[in-house]
Amino acid sequence: MSQLIAIAGKGGVGKSTFSALLIRYLLKVDRPILAVDADPNSTLPVMLGLKPGQTIGEVLEEFMSSKLKIPAGMGKQAWLQLRLSQAVAEGKGLDLMVMGRPEGEGCYCSPNAVLREFLDRMRENYKWVVVDNEAGMEHLSRRTEGKIDYLFVVSDPTVKGIRTVKNVMDLIAELKLEIKAKYLVLNKAATMDPKLAGLIAGIGIEHLGELPEDARIGEYDLAEKSLLELPDPSPAVAASENILAKVFVGSEPIKNLAIA
Repeated sequence: MSQLIAIAGKGGVGKSTFSALLIRYLLKVDRPILAVDADPNSTLPVMLGLKPGQTIGEVLEEFMSSKLKIPAGMGKQAWLQLRLSQAVAEGKGLDLMVMGRPEGEGCYCSPNAVLREFLDRMRENYKWVVVDNEAGMEHLSRRTEGKIDYLFVVSDPTVKGIRTVKNVMDLIAELKLEIKAKYLVLNKAATMDPKLAGLIAGIGIEHLGELPEDARIGEYDLAEKSLLELPDPSPAVAASENILAKVFVGSEPIKNLAIA
């Protein structure tokens, strides 16, 4: 069974950027990886350099169409699982599936429920499953991922952002969610403000560190280049590797392993 990693946080804090940096790191550690873009405002595919054919929402819409034609001898559920499998974009050691839009009229069930069931089946084929969630806490209240091995809550270095982190932690306790380990990462934070440090200390989540501003990320975004191609000396890459090594390796990041 694979290890499931979820990324949470309010909108605009850089969850997808962190997800891409996390995947870049894990590609050096062990493969294969399944990336799941569970945010309807999908940005992860471009950051990973992958182009999915269809989203889960589109497959479900097709499934509910009155013009649906299923091959002879195949049941509806088998056809749906096949179409979902075909929607997975394949890469080198990295595959991607995209959630797409939320449920709409005519859907027989929520895409979140389909995602959960499909993930259970898919997890057997991967070392890691990384889920880039939508903004807010809806994914937690819907229990989209099921049991989570690692939850990374990403925040900007603001009081509002840290309060959102506390809300996430409170919801986890309220719903009694199964999460093996919970971590906080601050994005676009050059230094730690003492006031924020005090707020974080009272939340009960391990603060791994800060990711600095990195001009290259903006440049790659404008050029629609994959963040997997960022050079090792990039400030965000160097910081993320040191942060993630605390969780997945120990104290030092893995070096000299090719991503491609």
